[in-house]
Amino acid sequence: MVYDWDLMTRVLHEVQNSADKHFAPRAYAEEEAAARDLAGAPVDNLDHLKTEATNYESLLYNGGFIESRPESEGGTGDNFVLTERGSQLLALIDPSYPGSEHPRELLDAQGEAALVPEVFDELAQQAVRSD
Repeated sequence: MVYDWDLMTRVLHEVQNSADKHFAPRAYAEEEAAARDLAGAPVDNLDHLKTEATNYESLLYNGGFIESRPESEGGTGDNFVLTERGSQLLALIDPSYPGSEHPRELLDAQGEAALVPEVFDELAQQAVRSD
């Protein structure tokens, strides 16, 4: 798998909850690692997970999945809000949403290109049509 969808989901949820606080992807990776450990799925390399979370922040921002949070909505200059594309991504990959496995498979089939904006937008439409 190219992307760690569970970590990506955590990062996107933290974007939603980042009003009035700094966005801290490495801390979110530590929380994800602890949650995995509690669930019986230990993380082999915490540093790698932290690096991935930081990379996801950049990828999501550059791909138009997140954008700077306006000051009127709790923006600190170092936190974000989901864009429409980011909300679509979260709806597709969040395991708490029914049917999230099929969209993850569609995204996985595209490899790294899955989160290229044009590719993602087409995949998101396909996922909606296949529901």
